[in-house]
Amino acid sequence: MKTIDEDIRNGQFQSVYLLCGEEAYLKKQYKDKLKRAMADPDDSMNFSAYEGKGINPKEVIDLAETLPFFADRRVILIENSCFFKNSCEELAEYMPQIPETTHFIFVEDEIDKRSKLYKAVKNAGKIVEFTSQTEELLTRWVLTRIKKEGKNITGSVMQLFLNKVGNDMGNIDRELEKLLCYCMEKEVIEAADVEAVTTEQTTNKVFDMVNAIAEHNQRKALDLYYDLLTLKEPPMRIMYLISRQFQILLNIKDMSGKGFDNAAMAKNAGIPPFAVRRNLSQAKGFTMQQLKQAIRDGVDYEEAVKTGRMNDQMAVELFLMKYSR
Repeated sequence: MKTIDEDIRNGQFQSVYLLCGEEAYLKKQYKDKLKRAMADPDDSMNFSAYEGKGINPKEVIDLAETLPFFADRRVILIENSCFFKNSCEELAEYMPQIPETTHFIFVEDEIDKRSKLYKAVKNAGKIVEFTSQTEELLTRWVLTRIKKEGKNITGSVMQLFLNKVGNDMGNIDRELEKLLCYCMEKEVIEAADVEAVTTEQTTNKVFDMVNAIAEHNQRKALDLYYDLLTLKEPPMRIMYLISRQFQILLNIKDMSGKGFDNAAMAKNAGIPPFAVRRNLSQAKGFTMQQLKQAIRDGVDYEEAVKTGRMNDQMAVELFLMKYSR
């Protein structure tokens, strides 16, 4: 991120940028920063945008070879092309030949670091990977926003806010805007304010549901499930998220037994580093066999729904009742 900020500040841009990683909010922020700094997005003569699969590499190369029209540079934005996951020999071979007046910005969700294009972009420009932020960084970011508005918040209320909204920065941004508007006339944000306006993430309720299962608290598990149904969450999405949480617990429990550190567990399980501790704590409520069986049962219930042998809402209820009794 610092490298992009420095390039913008100096007005010296790379031939090609690749913005990747799981933090969508930061990718969008830096994509927009580069667009504003490098070209006028409304200048259709010198700014071109492509998105999705099916982009023709030869067409892109032909465009890149065209001199800008009464401007310093031509900017080509390519998003979620799968060029870095599937083989794209043409662009990989073209990267060292990009004209001085042409600049590429790739924004990708899925990449393969072994691909020729990834290696070619690494040699020709800059790759910035936006990973999930730590709880410390998220706290600092939110606190900076709150202070900028002339308000204060205690550590415990900040923790409550982050627990409710999750670690997705886009969602945090939206929920923080709501909270700041709600507290417009106040100097100190209180727990009651957070409870009043923030929307709890579905994944948080699913985590609590699995906690209730581990505690054999059937009533709580079912109440949380019915809360999600009231919020119009489809039963099969809830089933998927429950199964996903059991898969995370299985991976965490297995890695913990093998001596992995928290950073390695977070990376391999696909969760933010600050979430490792609470997942480890939750995993203690299950044996490895129970976790494996729960994952298998989740697949079986999903198959029963798909084949019409069971109602979707009932399938989730039966799963919860089986594992929380």
